[in-house]
Amino acid sequence: MSTLLLDAEALYADLLKGVRRLLLPDAALVGIWSGGAWLAERLQKDLGLAGEPGVISSSLHRDDFGSKGMSASADHTKLPFDVNGRPVLLIDDVLYTGRTTRAVINELFDFGRPSSVTLAVLVDRGGRELPIEPAFSAARVTLAAEHKLRLARADDGRFSFDVE
Repeated sequence: MSTLLLDAEALYADLLKGVRRLLLPDAALVGIWSGGAWLAERLQKDLGLAGEPGVISSSLHRDDFGSKGMSASADHTKLPFDVNGRPVLLIDDVLYTGRTTRAVINELFDFGRPSSVTLAVLVDRGGRELPIEPAFSAARVTLAAEHKLRLARADDGRFSFDVE
């Protein structure tokens, strides 16, 4: 177990400020399944945006699909709006190698062609394998490759982190 302590609620407050600055007129929030979807849901409400945020899964476009396969409930993508010509603000909890983000962008373009795609994350842990960088990250941390950092959500909606 790691001794890394991150205050997910304080980082969420920073993410809210950062997303507010990045938000273009008519932008759609799209959370990456699952932690990013939780964040996008709360951001949508806290920003007073109409409608629902989108949720997008990387499962159908992963580059490790052949070795990992797909679970029965793998496709969690739900985009309750037209993405064509619309700015999309992707939200994720933890950015690491960039492979999930790449897969999600491929999935997004299966639904249309947004006018722009911007990425905001709660935590950037470095270790990129692809040239993907967030426009905003509430924190940057360094963890050894064998550690996992996951966002958790309590029944009352408050966020915390699990470090394994």
